[in-house]
Amino acid sequence: MASAPNRPLVIAHRGMPRQARENTVASFALALAAGADGIELDVHATADGVVVVHHDATLETGPAIASVTFESLARGETDRARRIPTLAEVCALVGGRAELLVEIKGTNIEALVVPVLDDYAGTAAIHSFDHACIRRLARTGTKHRLGVLFESSSESPTALMRDTGALDVWPAHSIVTRALVAEVHAMGGRVIVWTVNDLQDAKRLASLGVDGICTDDVALLRDRTGS
Repeated sequence: MASAPNRPLVIAHRGMPRQARENTVASFALALAAGADGIELDVHATADGVVVVHHDATLETGPAIASVTFESLARGETDRARRIPTLAEVCALVGGRAELLVEIKGTNIEALVVPVLDDYAGTAAIHSFDHACIRRLARTGTKHRLGVLFESSSESPTALMRDTGALDVWPAHSIVTRALVAEVHAMGGRVIVWTVNDLQDAKRLASLGVDGICTDDVALLRDRTGS
């Protein structure tokens, strides 16, 4: 989904975590209702290869997601509103109404993630702090945009783009400068910043020309960051 002129995409950070548990169907539904242009989420994979949406590598009950089957994971969840959804389920919920921006958290699971996103009705992109994962994906020729997360001003975004094949850079919002944005745009990339929950910060970043702002509060930023 495209943003309005002169307004960066407003991207829901794991849904609407201030109103419902992050990375749940309920949280993503609230983000869509608030008018999110994009939905950002985290993925891992179960022992039997089901891609699920969850931030941590381990469950609240202790086991690592990668060590349990999806059936076992689902059987252990009694609170339906807080249950861990599959990526396919979230794709069906969003249904092309927003861009999906998927952060790969699990190790070596990209081959499981891509086929799910290939069936998504809208636009999807993949990003990660694991730059080797993004590099491997670029070599496959995937149709999805790729992105790299980083939080140090000592890292060159354009060098990361050249090294990994990424088109999106995801810097921590505190290190973003006009020069950084210009360098990325000159290479045909997007700058998507995280995680911004202050309206004045968002307006400053919008004035620098960032392409997307990841936030916990879509309603706060929606239609208030244009120039």
